[in-house]
Amino acid sequence: MAEPLADQIIRKINQAAELYNRLILVVAPAGAGKTTALQDVRDRTGAHRVNVNLELCRQMLELTERQRALQLPRHLREIVDNSGDEMILLDNIEAIFDVGLKQDPLRLLQGLSRNKTIVAAWNGSIVEDFLTYAAPDHPEYRRYPICDFLIVTPGVNT
Repeated sequence: MAEPLADQIIRKINQAAELYNRLILVVAPAGAGKTTALQDVRDRTGAHRVNVNLELCRQMLELTERQRALQLPRHLREIVDNSGDEMILLDNIEAIFDVGLKQDPLRLLQGLSRNKTIVAAWNGSIVEDFLTYAAPDHPEYRRYPICDFLIVTPGVNT
């Protein structure tokens, strides 16, 4: 039987302490239990869980599209820094993939993970040793080699 997702995440948190980028991606399609697992990890560790879409929308609502693109990294950094903890759980991160914001989502998350452990729910999959987000014909499609971060996926013990 596969190890519960929250248990896998907690195990990876301990491994991440030894890495330069302390980034853990919980990779699965929508509806696979990522949010529930992050809530369980929050309850067990006391870490702060943030709905990134909601927080970014609150902070950037009054900005123009150009201002949003320029200020998104700063706002995301503030969200992470304001938690005050050594670890933060980021859920609902889809906003950082918006094509109009002209961001590299993985690079943003890796930058944040240099100073604290970041556990982020990633709506995507692992395909042939690559991390993907969205379908290849979708404008938000991303494909990254798996390196410099840890991965947790439901039903797979890693």
